Amino acid sequence: MKYYCIGIKGSGMATLAEILYDLGNSVSGYDDYKPHKFTQEGLDKRGIKIYYDNDHEIDKDTIVTYSKAFSMDHPEIKRVKNLGLKIIAYNELLGKLSSEFKTIGVSGTHGKTTTSTMLSHVLSNTKGCNYFIGDGTGFAKKENELFVLESCEYNRHFLSYKPYYAVVTNIELEHTECYKDINEIIDTFSTFANKANITIACGDDLNVRKMNLNNKVIYYGFNDNNDVVAKNVVLSKSGSSFDVYMDKKLYGHFDIPVFGDHMVLNALACITICNLEGVKKEDIHRLLETFSNAKRRFKEKVFGDVITIDDYAHHPTEIKVTIESARQKYPDKEIVAVFLPNTYSRTKALLKDFISALRKADKAYVMDIHCDREKKEDYPGVSSDLIINEVPNAEKISIGTVDKLLKHKNAAICFMSCANIYEILDKFEELLKNKNN
Repeated sequence: MKYYCIGIKGSGMATLAEILYDLGNSVSGYDDYKPHKFTQEGLDKRGIKIYYDNDHEIDKDTIVTYSKAFSMDHPEIKRVKNLGLKIIAYNELLGKLSSEFKTIGVSGTHGKTTTSTMLSHVLSNTKGCNYFIGDGTGFAKKENELFVLESCEYNRHFLSYKPYYAVVTNIELEHTECYKDINEIIDTFSTFANKANITIACGDDLNVRKMNLNNKVIYYGFNDNNDVVAKNVVLSKSGSSFDVYMDKKLYGHFDIPVFGDHMVLNALACITICNLEGVKKEDIHRLLETFSNAKRRFKEKVFGDVITIDDYAHHPTEIKVTIESARQKYPDKEIVAVFLPNTYSRTKALLKDFISALRKADKAYVMDIHCDREKKEDYPGVSSDLIINEVPNAEKISIGTVDKLLKHKNAAICFMSCANIYEILDKFEELLKNKNN
């Protein structure tokens, strides 16, 4: 079959395009964004054509899928509609794919991408699996039974999916443009989890415990009231180690080369699923020891005494754990936060939490709010200044003033956002290279 993906450089759409290609389909796509983006690495590797114009030919038997970041009045969507092509929404196409495999739907406000990456790393090197990861990484073989599917709650997309296992890592207030309150979010996660045969959920999370579930549930966490428990946790400069107990009995010891309690929880979810699938604990241990984090998740580069850290953190909880992870690994360095807020609605709804999270850094810089799907005039008075004014010594920063970061010596500088913060990061790293030459 032939597929045409509108918004193909988006993290989810890029991954979907890769999977469609791997399953033997002809795939091409369109995007507005011409500069190279980290999500297109898999597209380029497969030779998937990306168009930037609105007048190239599209075969009449092509199925079109689109990112909801593109409105119905976008010129390319208007064009394919006028051509009479079959159009299917991105989440609906993913739902169709999920029904064709034994799907592990990994959901949660935070940790979806990392947990999905852990699972795909272990399972692809043992049983074999397909995987859809929201950092632009996808892979598929028709003969694989398992499908690891990162399942996002935005716009209730994941309700289109058909998981055998549902993982719920945590539940917090997020996507306030889609949900009126936390109770509505909890209800939506409950609906998603109840679609599965088995739910694997973080029992330490109070909102997760509020879900109304009617299937088999396995809870994991640090507390003894969970079915799968991490004990004797040691966090060090080299990573994290812990013992896992299942139903009060010691299952095994594990070491992971990543940082923070949240990573231990992600690993517990992975271990639980892999155990259910019959993967030997020795293989789980061996593969978790070699785990490499997902794209744009605590990705480090060294420039003399300065470390740059690129992270997708865009919610206060994610910012907090990124800063804490940097302190765990670099206890003797100054921890600097550079944050690009994304969406006015999120900034407004979680303002106090953003302020609290950024106060954990030794120094914070905040960029102007980025938003593709909201209008600034609909949120009068909402700007990054609301954060800057409440975080001691915080400053505004832009790509034009990035050189001010050069004053930080012996520092770990965390660049955090789900938007295009990599543009300012790239410029800063270029300045560091020139300085060190």
